[in-house]
This record gives sequence, structure tokens and C-alpha cells, in this order.
Amino acid sequence: MKELLITLAAGLVENKEAVNVTVDEPNEEGVVVYHLSVAEDDMGRVIGKQGRIAKAIRVVMRAAAVRENQKIMVEID
Repeated sequence: MKELLITLAAGLVENKEAVNVTVDEPNEEGVVVYHLSVAEDDMGRVIGKQGRIAKAIRVVMRAAAVRENQKIMVEID
């Protein structure tokens, strides 16, 4: 899952070395939180107009998580 998020984000940004994903331990409800951080200049590319790209990233990640019987959340920092 972490690799998928890195691949999605790296395809959008110019500074691919700045893409970083940290993963929290599952909380009491079993939800794993993925924190995506990119360079300040690339933040607009990852979020998109009105958050459309960020929403699309979350949809893809959630679909992949369902296939693996996981509950996830993606936060863009």
C-alpha cells in the first residue's frame, strides 16, 4: 500500500525525492493512516483544483485497501 501511494504521488510531482510516506499503527477501529508529504512547490499538483486529485488518490488507495481487507485513510501533509 505504501508503495502504491509513493508511485501515485511520484507521477504527479517534479521533485520525486521529496515524496515521503509515513504509516501510523492501526487505531482502535483498525484504520491505518498514511501520511503523504511532498515538496512545498508540488503541494498544488498533489491536491489539485478544489481537491480533485487528492480525492482521486484517496479513492484509489481505498479501493486497493478493500481488496486486502484493510481500512485506510490518506492525509496529505
